[in-house]
Amino acid sequence: MTPDSLTTLAAYHPVVIEGMGGYDPRDPMAVAEQVAAGLQAHWARRPVSKPPLVIIQGDPLEPRGISAITPRVAEHFGLGRALVCLDEAIAPYHARDADRDNVVLELRYSQLAESLRARDPQAIDRLEAAVAAGIEGRNQKREALGKAPLKHWFRDFALLQEVTKAASRALCGEITVAHTAREISEFSVTGFYTVGLELGWVGEDELVRPQA
Repeated sequence: MTPDSLTTLAAYHPVVIEGMGGYDPRDPMAVAEQVAAGLQAHWARRPVSKPPLVIIQGDPLEPRGISAITPRVAEHFGLGRALVCLDEAIAPYHARDADRDNVVLELRYSQLAESLRARDPQAIDRLEAAVAAGIEGRNQKREALGKAPLKHWFRDFALLQEVTKAASRALCGEITVAHTAREISEFSVTGFYTVGLELGWVGEDELVRPQA
């Protein structure tokens, strides 16, 4: 993890795959094949100008869910992976427990946040405000449904998700974001992908969604 990591990342086309964690009941191989097919079709319509690199966000390896899907997608295309974790001061366990198999580049949240702030001093403030408003709205809905509020760590991981995509896109000039499911729960971290869209940091035409 060095300042040169940002320069290294800029040489790639970032591929961010978002979806459920270990609670995903589906066969990860089947999901990975579906994601890979979606990426292949997307890139046929919208060719990339740089070598693709799968960006992962510190999920510990599990038998199902996103951490089981991303290595299979990377293997399908013969790609390396870049790891982005929360800084130890935010979540000391996050980098410690991350899956590092086939990781060729590692960065921290603060590096990417600073790169965004250097381009737009208000970027992180706007994101934090949007995430806070999103959490408040979701918690109001959850209360009406008789559900507990979102966990305290939810904010940090929503920020990590959106900063990873926004900074990667800004550094690289392009991005592909693939979802592992067509329906995304608004009460999941993945559901905050709408914040990046609303802020104009990722375009709808850069999203790849399953057909079913």
